[in-house]
Amino acid sequence: MQNLFIGKGNLAKSPEGKYVTRRDGSEDFFVASMRVMFGRYSRNAEGEVEQVGGFWREVEIYGQKAHDVCKHLRKGARVLVIGEEREFTARGDNDEEVQVLKVVAEDVALQLTRIDSITFAQREEARDQG
Repeated sequence: MQNLFIGKGNLAKSPEGKYVTRRDGSEDFFVASMRVMFGRYSRNAEGEVEQVGGFWREVEIYGQKAHDVCKHLRKGARVLVIGEEREFTARGDNDEEVQVLKVVAEDVALQLTRIDSITFAQREEARDQG
């Protein structure tokens, strides 16, 4: 990993997943894409926490973790993102090439903020016996 990105933020909407064909034409792989707001917070004069800045970033994650992100995360979820910032070329509104900064995530973890309950799946060996 050339540079390390670690940030906590909130999902703008639920992650979207799709299969993408590799450039060499070999097998497809699954990609989950999400837009995350990484806010900056501070206490105001009254001692209350308020947002004082931040930035949006496109985040992508691949493979089984991408499937899990699409299955479990929803709009507004608070997440911890660990990965690498990378530049990509995209097409702007005027069909001109623009440079886009994305986070290619190694991991996306749900933070426990605003969670009412968690249900754990049975371990595989317990399922096999049951």
